[in-house]
Amino acid sequence: MGGKAGVRRPRRRPLHPPGVGGKVADMTGNSMLGYIHSADRGVPNAVLADLAARLQARGLRVVGLVQVRAPEDGAHPCDMDLHCLPDGPTFPIAQKLGRGSRGCRMDLDALEGGVAYVTDQVRGGADIFILNKFGAQEAQGRGFAETIALALDRGVPVLTVVNPLNLDAFRAFAGGVETEVEAEVTAIEAWLDQAAR
Repeated sequence: MGGKAGVRRPRRRPLHPPGVGGKVADMTGNSMLGYIHSADRGVPNAVLADLAARLQARGLRVVGLVQVRAPEDGAHPCDMDLHCLPDGPTFPIAQKLGRGSRGCRMDLDALEGGVAYVTDQVRGGADIFILNKFGAQEAQGRGFAETIALALDRGVPVLTVVNPLNLDAFRAFAGGVETEVEAEVTAIEAWLDQAAR
């Protein structure tokens, strides 16, 4: 992924919340930035994967990242596989640091490769950008933060999952115009229909 030749990384720069010059809400007031607030990893991930499949079956162009392998019992929370939508690579997000390691296991090169791929997909046009999680990297203005802002600037609705730990940072990023949606496919589809009008 990010460490291999041929993968272009987006240029990093200080990020302003998308509410400053970004298209977060349209002229009707419909929020383009939806989020599921949950401390439970399993349910939202399953909902996002199901949603992506249903929207693709409707003919919509879905881009983003979904989790396809969850951490096993007792494993590190980062020990998972992510898939780039619509038909991109699947990659592990955790480094193999060995037993007893206490450092951060996130493979930042793999993450950056995923960011580069999804960003290119957003630039190519999309009906919705789904992100499996607004996490610690995004809370610090890294990871997919700029890709979210890019999508909103282009009028592409964005849906993500936010846990309680990152909720304040997400709200600051969103600038107060985010919409919380229920972790249920039909509720999300109803929000998307409003956001896409």
